[in-house]
Amino acid sequence: MARLTATTVYLASELWLELAWKISFTVTAVYFVTEVGLNPFQLVLVGTVLELTILVFEVPTGVVADTYSRRLSLIIGWVVMGLGMIIVGASHSFPVILGGYATWGFGYTFTSGADQAWITDEVGVARVGRLFVRGQQLGYVGGLAGIGVSVAVASVDLSSAIMLGGVLAIGFAVFAAVTMPEHGFARRARAERAGALRDLRTTTARGARYVRTSPLLLLIFGIAFFAGASTESFDRLWQAHIIDDIGLPGLGSLDPVVWFGVFGAGSMLIGLAGSQVLIRYVEGTDRARLTRLLFVFTLVQAVAVLGFAFTGRPWPALTAFWLYYLTRSLVDPVFMTWVNENITDSTVRATVISISGQSDAIGQVTGGPALGAVGTVFSLRAALAAGAALLVPALALYGRAMRHRGRSPGLDAAPAEDA
Repeated sequence: MARLTATTVYLASELWLELAWKISFTVTAVYFVTEVGLNPFQLVLVGTVLELTILVFEVPTGVVADTYSRRLSLIIGWVVMGLGMIIVGASHSFPVILGGYATWGFGYTFTSGADQAWITDEVGVARVGRLFVRGQQLGYVGGLAGIGVSVAVASVDLSSAIMLGGVLAIGFAVFAAVTMPEHGFARRARAERAGALRDLRTTTARGARYVRTSPLLLLIFGIAFFAGASTESFDRLWQAHIIDDIGLPGLGSLDPVVWFGVFGAGSMLIGLAGSQVLIRYVEGTDRARLTRLLFVFTLVQAVAVLGFAFTGRPWPALTAFWLYYLTRSLVDPVFMTWVNENITDSTVRATVISISGQSDAIGQVTGGPALGAVGTVFSLRAALAAGAALLVPALALYGRAMRHRGRSPGLDAAPAEDA
């Protein structure tokens, strides 16, 4: 099979992999509670192990992408992530499930930063913003299909749905190995390298030095930290909040798996419509406008979480839920466009993006257990409200970035490499 264009492969990955992960993750919470019998602490621990794995391996695997090949890093990541989901679905043992999530998280770190760096170098910074949003739209389409497939398969066997997503991810990795191009990345000649370990240390040092001399990147990583801490409470507790505090809508006698599929499908449809509006603002948009969009989206997220936490009726809660996920999904392509526009040295692009992902993971690892404790000692509403409060520092940092029009003098040129 001949190589395809980078744009085609990128859009295909957004569609197919979102389908695969929605098949797996739509039913994991129901699987853990009804078939495996995990208690609330174990449910939180699953997420903590995942994020801790990402925290540990985010930068090292990002350096692999910058040193050797973004394409190779992505293919490895997709295979390992697929294996992780197969492990999770194949066992009812809690330690094995933790191992499966750790495997998935390890694989994810090979893809985090590498996919954005790869496509940015292939098509150019000027075109990538629009492509990120198009990819997000196709992800919604894949996600909708994945939710439908997940509910259908899970109605017969929950574990099979989880494993099916993993198999599909591995299948895409095989497809990418044959069709995925890589022209924008130049691996250093063998004569220029003094061994793999030294390459990794050199690229890590260059990426870290680039960040240290870039005040705006440090600010961006602060935003990622608080956003990560906030999202962890919502991701782990929203289902329990609906079941325990609000109740499922009194419309028919649908199984909880079907209801959660409806919630997810609604999020996909609303996000697809919102991204169509967003796409006209991203391409060619300056950094000042990007930061204003991010500030507004984050403010709406905070308000939506508070509404979800304190309403006592299903449909208002569902409206707040959908508003939260709409703005959260719209943040991702805008935030990544802003980050990429502030990286002027493409040789450390994947490493710098991975550091951003690591900041998010640190926020989730530290914020998740703390907010889980709030939920245990006080209430789920208190934990969700505390998660919304963690977005206030992120808003303050966006405000500071807006005062500098989304840029920093420290980003005008990459720092020189040490001799």
